[in-house]
Amino acid sequence: MAFHEIRFPTTISFGARGGPERRTEIVVLGSGREERNQRWADSKRRYEAGYGVKSLDDLYAVIAFFEERRGRFHGFRWKDFADCKSCAASATPSVTDQVLGEGSSGPAFQLIKTYGSAFAPWSRDIIKPVEGTLLVAVDGALQSEGTAFTCDYTSGVITFDVDHLPADDAIITAGFEFDVPVRFDTDRLEISIEGFHHGSIPSIPIAEIRL
Repeated sequence: MAFHEIRFPTTISFGARGGPERRTEIVVLGSGREERNQRWADSKRRYEAGYGVKSLDDLYAVIAFFEERRGRFHGFRWKDFADCKSCAASATPSVTDQVLGEGSSGPAFQLIKTYGSAFAPWSRDIIKPVEGTLLVAVDGALQSEGTAFTCDYTSGVITFDVDHLPADDAIITAGFEFDVPVRFDTDRLEISIEGFHHGSIPSIPIAEIRL
């Protein structure tokens, strides 16, 4: 079992459906009141990629990708077009999008994305940033990747160089694009050839994995 640092074809994932899932237990008491228990501290995402298959070439691309991953065995990257940036989906990432922490917590910082603000914000570890999109700042000053810091694009951890360590009270911020670590949630593809130039795979379930 391994994780392959390769992205599922975006021309197909663009037409997918899916999103976050949480696990909550609800017990209704005799009084009618509820007791709710959150089973998962973090959400997991599920997708259905079958909607994105439009042509025979799409069919072949999915088959080849599926076979190389050995079905559910190996993980891979997935672009969730509804949530793939440190900012809103329609915006361009900026260096101040996400607060990673203060300099005293360094020299290594996990990339995160925080959802919500007023009531119960939730911070999501971003472990598959997209290379070439990362912006990092210290107190708003853009830092140079490869000089001031390095990034492990397989884990989402940035590490400052010993000669460029932020001051203890400095605020570290970042902007980026990212993928979701996933796997196929089936070991079988059911393929339908509907003509000489098109076909379909009714169901291609994709599930987020925790690494």
